[in-house]
Amino acid sequence: MVRARDDLCINVPTFFKCPISLDIMKSPVSLCTGVTYDRSSIQRWLDAGNNTCPATMQLLQTKDFVPNRTLQSLIQIWSDSLRHSTVPHPLLSSDQVLPTVAQLETHSLRSASLAKLLHFARDSNHNKLILAKLEGFVNQLLRFLDNVDGGLVASANTQFLQQVILLLGLILDSVEDRDGLRNSLLKGNKQSLDSLLLVLQRGCCESRIASARVLQFIAADAESKILIAEKEGVVAELLKSAAPEKDPALVEAALASLVAISTPKRNKLKLVSLGAVKALSRLLAEAKLGAAAMEKVLKLVETASSTREGRKEICEDAACVAAVLSKVLKVSSVATEHAVTTLWSVCYLFRDRKAQEAVTQANGLTKILLLMQSNCAPQVRQMCTDLLKIFRVNSKSCLSCYDTKTTHIMPF
Repeated sequence: MVRARDDLCINVPTFFKCPISLDIMKSPVSLCTGVTYDRSSIQRWLDAGNNTCPATMQLLQTKDFVPNRTLQSLIQIWSDSLRHSTVPHPLLSSDQVLPTVAQLETHSLRSASLAKLLHFARDSNHNKLILAKLEGFVNQLLRFLDNVDGGLVASANTQFLQQVILLLGLILDSVEDRDGLRNSLLKGNKQSLDSLLLVLQRGCCESRIASARVLQFIAADAESKILIAEKEGVVAELLKSAAPEKDPALVEAALASLVAISTPKRNKLKLVSLGAVKALSRLLAEAKLGAAAMEKVLKLVETASSTREGRKEICEDAACVAAVLSKVLKVSSVATEHAVTTLWSVCYLFRDRKAQEAVTQANGLTKILLLMQSNCAPQVRQMCTDLLKIFRVNSKSCLSCYDTKTTHIMPF
């Protein structure tokens, strides 16, 4: 565990967090796939009619789950040691919240008050809702973010911005007027993006995750996405945060933010110009990410492949093509669709010979045939058919024994 100054940023062990909510699990339970979730999160997933494991997308043979007592004990031991050794304040009661918020107006009490409110918000979703609904509280946090030009840029005060962004990140999902919050963060003579960028650059892991989540939250429409991408340094810093050597939770948060931002064409081009293809290729080849994070990597590669510049970068990197191909049928149906769309774009739409050769050398034709024999989506099947058409068939090719009227694949 890493403790930051004033106990404001604590790196939570990744396996203590629910893969769905990303919060510390209160009642960890394991599915038949072996993946553990917080009971309330996985119950909502199953109650919504889903019959797959969210992390692996495997079809569930049973929807029963088993309490993970060992993990629950570990989390309890960790929480107790944290409470006794690193958290200087007892948990606020509900009637202490308002006086503590009032203390934010006093500069000398501000940091300690924010620390108490952070501890309060982390304790439960109910507490997050209390803060989100407290009149004027969210606007007060936004005012703190907007003071980046008033001396907060100094490294000595970066910790204060981390507190604000951590707290804002915790209550985002509980805010009722989300559109109003987004407008407040981006419209007018605001400095919020400066604060978010500063924390991305200098913050601890937890606060950088919160900053990425806030950016993802803001990126709700084309105008917002463009404003974020045009802020010098934001996209580049998100790409740095998504490096294989970074904390997996930070990588996934940065990827989610990039996916949210990348829709407009100018943003796609910016991603490509900043070296996103090479960065994503590294993630595909080196990182040990969960299914949800890998889906986001492949989504971004697919996004890059929708531009001429991105396709060129992908085609120049045979390792990238091979890495994309390696994820077909290996991660999830969503990941497979992203991967096939990328291969279709560079090999069929762009007709790049290097990309075609990379697919052939990586035994891609076999994977395409296997995929066509699976229960894949109609659009995926059509793209596979298009891909098969562009590869030359000769007597030595595995395709020479393939008959489209058969329902199986001949052995190779």
